Amino acid sequence: MGKAVRLDKFLADSGAGTRTDVKKLIQKGMVQVNGEKVKKPELKVDPENDVVELGGERLGARAEFMYYLLHKPAGYVSATEDTREKTVLELVPKDSRRNLFPVGRLDKDTEGLLLITDDGQLAHQLLSPKKHVDKTYFAVTEGKVVPEDIEKIREGVDIGDEELTLPGKLEILKTWGVQMPSASVKSTESEAKWRSEILLTIHEGRFHQVKRMMEALGKTVIYLKRMSMGPLVLPEDFPKGQCRELTKEELAALKEGR
Repeated sequence: MGKAVRLDKFLADSGAGTRTDVKKLIQKGMVQVNGEKVKKPELKVDPENDVVELGGERLGARAEFMYYLLHKPAGYVSATEDTREKTVLELVPKDSRRNLFPVGRLDKDTEGLLLITDDGQLAHQLLSPKKHVDKTYFAVTEGKVVPEDIEKIREGVDIGDEELTLPGKLEILKTWGVQMPSASVKSTESEAKWRSEILLTIHEGRFHQVKRMMEALGKTVIYLKRMSMGPLVLPEDFPKGQCRELTKEELAALKEGR
């Protein structure tokens, strides 16, 4: 036997409308419980065993929390509301009964994986530096990233805060020189403008952290994309601007802390 709840609360939690809306629907005789028309909003129903129908359509109990995976494009701010900018919540299916929020922030010009939820406890676990949840970013930098930088990131760098960053992991994917315009003379190595592609894994979420870490090494991030957060990985074929609910497997992995 499940936990009994008021019929009007069950209907509201199932997405049928506000408490006021569903009371009107009940009074109009549009709701059936176990095949019988009911007109009492205070009637107790068992969500696990009773069959509740609205206009002939069966309703199920609403999930306690919602979890969305968003491929954030550039141009959106990681906020619940903003008077001047477009927010990431504009890309999420509208659900006025939810207090959804982004887990952590990606800068307006940063792309990639963003988790949207109303589960505050899970968000805290993912963002707490003490939990050491990996967050991996792909970045393109102006400036040549060299093997010595890998050790500096591993040791933690000074980005102007009271403490060094926690040890991170840096992987150099590619480095190349961009030839600068010159009057009929081929650029020398010293005249070339170097760029690098890297993967950087960190455990914190300080303000502009990836950009500031690379600046501390003398490089400038010109493109940034978050690829993963803990076990949650951005699918390669998932288009920018798209949003979907987490799969059962993704959610289980997040909650298990794998």
